Amino acid sequence: MWILIFGIAIIAAAAGFAYLCNRVYRLLPAENRLVPKYKKRLRIFTAVCAVLIIVLFFAALLGYVNAAVVVIHLTVFWLLADLIFYVVKKLSGKRLFRLSSCVAVVTAFIYLVVGFALANNVWVTRYTVYTDKDVNLRIVMFADSHVGATFNGEEFRQYVKQMQSYNPDIVVIAGDYVDDDTSRKDMVDACAALGTLKTTYGVYYAFGNHDKGYYDNSNRGYTGDDLIAELTKNGVIVLQDEIADCGDFYVVGRNDSSEIERGDGRQDISDLVGGIDKDKYSIVINHQPTDYAAESKANVDLVLSGHTHGGQMIPIGLISDMFGLNDRVYGWEKRDNTDFIVTSGIADWAFKFKIGCVSEFVVIDVKNN
Repeated sequence: MWILIFGIAIIAAAAGFAYLCNRVYRLLPAENRLVPKYKKRLRIFTAVCAVLIIVLFFAALLGYVNAAVVVIHLTVFWLLADLIFYVVKKLSGKRLFRLSSCVAVVTAFIYLVVGFALANNVWVTRYTVYTDKDVNLRIVMFADSHVGATFNGEEFRQYVKQMQSYNPDIVVIAGDYVDDDTSRKDMVDACAALGTLKTTYGVYYAFGNHDKGYYDNSNRGYTGDDLIAELTKNGVIVLQDEIADCGDFYVVGRNDSSEIERGDGRQDISDLVGGIDKDKYSIVINHQPTDYAAESKANVDLVLSGHTHGGQMIPIGLISDMFGLNDRVYGWEKRDNTDFIVTSGIADWAFKFKIGCVSEFVVIDVKNN
């Protein structure tokens, strides 16, 4: 499904490039006294070069993926402006093509600047969940840091300090801590930052789909085992289909569902938690929010996930809901006795923009009724 989405995005970017060339061509003067014989060809060449320069500028600044994002959004806003001003022309008889072009460019620029700010700044989102079990607990949870995407390993330290200011009893990392492109230095620096956290019960981590690397790990200089070693060195408890008994509650770290594709697999949640004391509160870390039915049937109390980036950009979240790619894209819901929370992530992946959501970490207060 994601391959199909990216394929559609590539086609949309290519079509957008052609459309923008056409719009710039129409903005250029029709007459060129210096080269009258080739004036049409010159206008076409100039229009293509102008759009290409813009694309290459954003590619150099943000990467080719984000250059495509800019092209697609500029195209959408220009199409909308053309439609609106076409209606205006029909009603008033005035042709305002240049004005519509200015409105499209300015609006797209503002929209993308806002999206960049939402992705590259971090907010705090708070939840309170209630339970009949004898526990009162403050959890700080984050996911999808993809260290190096919007902040490096050393810059991550400022967010760790912010998390500490909420005096968490426990910190939970719900996967995709690093990425295929995260350098070894950034990974080591980020793990060292986690080592400064002071909590009552510790810091717990479960793998996401990117943490072990999809490609040749020689490019980033470390493996999943090296990441485990560095996290453990800094006091982080790594759970791979494992359970930590914290006295009043459990922390259950599930293997990511991508492990099935890797050939390592993961346990069914009912088997994993089959032996725990059901009178004690259970917190499940599951990077991808895709197993809600089984998790609620297993009667765990709280499931924490990331992966979706809150939908990242409209309409990705809507597509996810439409095709059932995830059980939930963002936020809280309760099924039977189980609370589910999905975070939009503290950072970004390939895209440098977020629209309709923010980068965040989450503070969850678990309170006894």
